[in-house]
Amino acid sequence: MKETQGGAALKNRELFIKQLVQYIDTPVIKIITGIRRCGKSYLLKLLATTLRERGVESERIIQIDFESLSFEAYRHYRPLYDHIMERAKGLEGKVYILMDEIQEVEQWEKAIRSFAVDLDCDIYLTGSNAHMLSGELATYLTGRYVELELYPLSFREYLDFYDVEASRKSDVEDAFYEYVRYGGFPGLHQLPREEDIKSQYIKGIYNSVLLKDVVQRNSIRDPELLERVLVYIMDNIGQIFSAKRIADYLKSQGKSVGVESIYNYIAALENAMILYTAKRYDIKGKKILERMEKYFLVDQGLRYGMLGYRQNDIAQLLENIVFLELLRRGYRVHVGKEGDAEIDFIAEKKQEKLYIQVTYLLATEAVVEREYGPLTRTGDSHPKMVLSMDRIPVGVQGGITWMNLVDFLLE
Repeated sequence: MKETQGGAALKNRELFIKQLVQYIDTPVIKIITGIRRCGKSYLLKLLATTLRERGVESERIIQIDFESLSFEAYRHYRPLYDHIMERAKGLEGKVYILMDEIQEVEQWEKAIRSFAVDLDCDIYLTGSNAHMLSGELATYLTGRYVELELYPLSFREYLDFYDVEASRKSDVEDAFYEYVRYGGFPGLHQLPREEDIKSQYIKGIYNSVLLKDVVQRNSIRDPELLERVLVYIMDNIGQIFSAKRIADYLKSQGKSVGVESIYNYIAALENAMILYTAKRYDIKGKKILERMEKYFLVDQGLRYGMLGYRQNDIAQLLENIVFLELLRRGYRVHVGKEGDAEIDFIAEKKQEKLYIQVTYLLATEAVVEREYGPLTRTGDSHPKMVLSMDRIPVGVQGGITWMNLVDFLLE
């Protein structure tokens, strides 16, 4: 795709655009969800380019971005419906409707369902709320939509955006440590490389998401307390803890808050797609355990924007990166409980199950035992893998595969 935006060629998010393209002209509404600034608008531009390459005339592609004041008048389902119907009048052939941040439109689902009935059209929507299709709304559009979740850049996409050749190992490793620090929000690649500029950009995303998608949308009365909860979680990414532990910590800081309120804050952060929860799974008992979960960020760059970069925390950041990569690949992910030990991830997809341990370096025998030991005690034959940043191949031990973490991200 060679179309340009602001003089620069549009980068192709190949992994996701392939997934989206297979739904072109299918009789379902395509809804793309993801945190703000993860590339949803960009994806719609790529989609419009694909449609034109397939011979669709520009006038049959109707694009609306509801973050723009240009379309403020259509933030209610009725004027939106009238506007689209007017633009579609007299056009020959299927109309392609691409609308960005549709949750800004009051009762948007009424207009969308009517377009599906009244027009020969193919509809693509984006939204920044994980539960925009829950409850009554899902019932309203039942059987009429497919939801696709978009994340910030994977490391493979990151290399493409920054024009790094995957065959140049030293360049790849340098790029990876930048990725660990700054994360994968696509807009970063258009900025100068100065650390202060990148930090301010990330903080801008953080503040925008927190204000628009969490505080305002959930009518939160104490934004400062919400932020304290989020910063605590950021500081403990990849650690198992409970809402009570957060409440106890805040109490020690002079802030009294109930456990239920903490869970409400966490739910609001999940809805805004800032946080993801990995529940614990008891391998021997074969059941999901309540409470004491792990939390992960949608992008490790958000942590850098708020807390800076600390080399001692690299193991947590690597775990966060692997967790998101597993979600991108379509896995359901739990944390494994094996007796008193922990397995970082149990990843499942259809009939496939994979156990994964993530560590920075297998530097000592104690670390090797900590990572390999729980995997050897699972008592089943599912594939097991240890990922680390070691460069010297470790090989297979007791049927457990080792792989360099960067190579895993690029496979």
